Amino acid sequence: MSRFDLSPPTPAQRDTLVAGLSPDERRVLLQHGTEAPFCGVFLDNKREGTYCCRLCGLPLFRSSTKFDSGTGWPSFFAPYDEAHVGRIRDTSHGMIRTEIVCARCGSHLGHVFPDGPPPTHERHCLNSVSLAFTDADQALPDPLQRGGVEAGPA
Repeated sequence: MSRFDLSPPTPAQRDTLVAGLSPDERRVLLQHGTEAPFCGVFLDNKREGTYCCRLCGLPLFRSSTKFDSGTGWPSFFAPYDEAHVGRIRDTSHGMIRTEIVCARCGSHLGHVFPDGPPPTHERHCLNSVSLAFTDADQALPDPLQRGGVEAGPA
């Protein structure tokens, strides 16, 4: 069970959060878009910390699970908490894939593939614009004002 409140934002909270997004963030997070490979701000990020949902702030991935997949997008072998990432069958673009979304706000994050490293053998392939990064020594974001939980080990 997650230490975080996973109930969705209220309509008013969602409107406020969406108003703070750039057009590119809206296209990816809300319209299931994809950023171009090898250009995301977090692709080469080596800092220790936590990657959170850009829209609602829910922690999604720890830097300790990030790896270089060579695909052009930030990749992780395991989520911060399995309950924080929703999985949806995606049959768009003539492919069968598993889309991953934020379990709290439903924002599009990317896709998960079964070709990652041990121990999970999963590759969670994320769009940088879907994420916000919090350094390991900083408090996690709390845009919904639900009582922040301090950052744990990365």
